[in-house]
Amino acid sequence: MQTFLMPAHVQCEQARLARDARFDGLFYTAVRSTGIYCRPVCPAPPPKPENVSYYPTAAAATAAGYRPCLRCRPELSPDDANLLQDQTLHQALVLLNEGILQEQPATALAQAMGLSARQLQRLFVAKLGATPAQLHTTRRLLLAKQLLTETALPVTQIALAAGFNSLRRFNSAFLDGCGMPPSALRKQHGAVAGGEPVLRLAYRPPLDFSLMLGFLRRRSLPGIECIDDSSYQRVVVANGVASLIRVTADPKRPELRLQLGTTDPRAIPAIVAKVRRVFDLNADLHTVHACLQQEPLLARGIAERPGLRIPGGWDGFEVAARAVLGQQVSVAAATTLARRLVDRFGEHLPGMPEGLDRQFPIPAALVEAPLESIGLPRTRAATLRAIARACAEQRLDFSRAQTLESFVHKATALPGIGPWTAHYMALRAMGMPDAFPAGDLVLQQVLGEGQRLSERETERRSQLWRPWRAYAVLHLWHLAVPAEKKNPKTATEASA
Repeated sequence: MQTFLMPAHVQCEQARLARDARFDGLFYTAVRSTGIYCRPVCPAPPPKPENVSYYPTAAAATAAGYRPCLRCRPELSPDDANLLQDQTLHQALVLLNEGILQEQPATALAQAMGLSARQLQRLFVAKLGATPAQLHTTRRLLLAKQLLTETALPVTQIALAAGFNSLRRFNSAFLDGCGMPPSALRKQHGAVAGGEPVLRLAYRPPLDFSLMLGFLRRRSLPGIECIDDSSYQRVVVANGVASLIRVTADPKRPELRLQLGTTDPRAIPAIVAKVRRVFDLNADLHTVHACLQQEPLLARGIAERPGLRIPGGWDGFEVAARAVLGQQVSVAAATTLARRLVDRFGEHLPGMPEGLDRQFPIPAALVEAPLESIGLPRTRAATLRAIARACAEQRLDFSRAQTLESFVHKATALPGIGPWTAHYMALRAMGMPDAFPAGDLVLQQVLGEGQRLSERETERRSQLWRPWRAYAVLHLWHLAVPAEKKNPKTATEASA
């Protein structure tokens, strides 16, 4: 029996007729009379209800024989962030997004989940309306459709970006999935200006982009990131080639603009995925807020900052290292240490502009590094070396396919890493929505409204907010901003 993970039929009807962007990516509308499927926000005249079917994923609509709409462009939809209700499915989708099926068969995904291939396929079809292979193929083709529509990249490079090593196989798969060959889509859409590719990244509103940039700017890595009031810029190294990416907000649509630079096309999917995670573009704040608003304090935070999301980090090891550098010091001091670390142990990237010409040191480079030489206290230097060794030996990783409990257990087994640091890394490096550093001084003070709560009481208060406690953390931190400005050293979170 099919039990699709999607809104109820009546909600889909209401969202479709209202073109409600809050439901974008949570379901797709398939129209039998035209044979196409659309986003809830499609501007086309609404079809008759008797001609409409709803599907939980683009892959499900494709598997049912529908092709993507050329007007509303389903490839722009954010992913469904509500799949946490099924942990097994959530973990499998993370592995799918990380490219496990790019080089391996579907049985590899099943083995990674501890299921038989048949069990995993039944789960996917029942919940998402498509098999893992169908989801993987549909996502590749929708990325290719976006690149064909929005960039002037040659078709051969687009095929590589979509994970096809054969142009013939790409053309055939695109024709099957989209109803036309790649050349016909590009001709129909018209010429696109050359230069660096720029992609549209949609999200479900609201998103407070300025607030996000402010948070990231205070924790930026000198030499690697440059963040101002309107954009995020970063140097990216893919397959030995360095390039710059730049992210800005579209002033008219709920979308960000990603300028890719001269990037290896095979790296585009990973870059897009990281940008989406850094800015938490797959969040469904409608669902998050419905849970958190039960707490009056959080309801006030949401009213003040309705577009607040989880600001992610580009790389897990970067976030972990930055968290250690920021222990027990101010934000300015942590930034100084980060600059010294990058200058001393990071790689210089020739040909890149000054100020964006460094690569963060890889874990192996810090395993035996004399970190005390940059002014790091001996105990914190030992902690950072321990994290580097664990990452280099793959005993610690930042894949979102693992559970929060598993990651915290592995992280806290390392010297100098307590629950606070582990949860902070889970929150920022992995975007885990239930991460909650209950030992955080700011959280305890804000929740106590003048009196500091114990860690146990803070943890108890948070149980009603699961699985969205990380969003509660951000709101509580921001509610404490006035107090933090008066005495910045009282905030545990201030330098992390």
